[in-house]
Amino acid sequence: MATEQKPDVQQPAQQIRASVLHGAQDLRIESRSIFPPGPAELQVSVRSTGLCGSDLHYYRHYRNGDIIVQEPMSLGHESAGVVVSIGSEVKNFAVGDKVALEVGQPCEQCARCKEGRYNICKEMKFRSSAKAFPHAQGTLQDRINHPAAWCHKLPENVSLDLGALLEPLGVGIQASKRAQLPAGSTVLVFGAGAVGLLVAAMARISGAGTVVIADIDIGRVSFAVENHFAHRGFTVPLKRGSTIEENLEIAKETAAEIGQVTKLSGGLIGEVDAVFECTGVPSCVQASIYATRPGGKILLIGMGTPIQTLPISAAALREVDIMGVFRYANTYPTGVEVVSKKGPEYPDFSKLVTHRYKGLESAEEAFAMAGKTKDDDGKLVIKVVIETGEEDKANL
Repeated sequence: MATEQKPDVQQPAQQIRASVLHGAQDLRIESRSIFPPGPAELQVSVRSTGLCGSDLHYYRHYRNGDIIVQEPMSLGHESAGVVVSIGSEVKNFAVGDKVALEVGQPCEQCARCKEGRYNICKEMKFRSSAKAFPHAQGTLQDRINHPAAWCHKLPENVSLDLGALLEPLGVGIQASKRAQLPAGSTVLVFGAGAVGLLVAAMARISGAGTVVIADIDIGRVSFAVENHFAHRGFTVPLKRGSTIEENLEIAKETAAEIGQVTKLSGGLIGEVDAVFECTGVPSCVQASIYATRPGGKILLIGMGTPIQTLPISAAALREVDIMGVFRYANTYPTGVEVVSKKGPEYPDFSKLVTHRYKGLESAEEAFAMAGKTKDDDGKLVIKVVIETGEEDKANL
């Protein structure tokens, strides 16, 4: 782990509130003590926290796949807030600064960390993940002490909601860096949830010639195209075979139908240069292989079904590279630059936040909404944000 920060126990602790998960769908508001920040830390009043799919899994099942919660844990990791106290060794921050929180804390000593790939550090402690024990508590708390090195100052024109979105946007930036696609490439994105939309946006911003986003939900596909996250949309038909052979044939058909989508420059898109698979659904992973051109790339982002049947020879015989994408590394500076820009053809990232809830007490209601695709009024549910933290007089 990075150097452990020792709290200044000579100073009195303050009491804060935290939303704490004790079991499946068992959230409780509890009081916790927080000391002043350590020498290299900031104390941050958490103001905006987006709910992620992993948070939802922990909330519903007290586990995320094979990772089981072993002690009461606060959820939340897509967060931004306001600096309220500064450690004695910290430079370049001031009380009142808006910051986005990068909540993964790697060891900073292993070979992966030293080569800049700290996202796959084996000793990573990530807030609101139960993978490491003791668990790194999440951000659904009034305040947290966090290493200043993993806090990113936000410009005046970037809201706290956008600051919180920098965390999932980091996945899109990481995927774009891994793909290393030349300008003008044709790209297919499976999944039009928050991550899929952000991945598509980064492919578009990075210079892809045509970005097609595919999902079973026509509303999400339309949202993506209308708000400039993707150039083209495709609604995936709901088909399912009874055998592996039938499912693979359906995947071929889906890939062929996507190939009939027109490029921005005219003509059919055909086989694409790269697929960003953001669902983890076997049928989409299978279709990804058939949709990719010889020598193309598939980026696996969605954490879905862990064991799948794939037409692997269809990839191997055409030298299709299958690459994993896990979280992100060194993406926040780029993310701040991306969300700071605006333009008529530029993605409107603020529209991703479709539902807001006020206060830690609203967490159960917020999680219930995050599990839906549409609310009771028929409005799309894309990103649910919980607004927390103490009020102050700053103009934020």
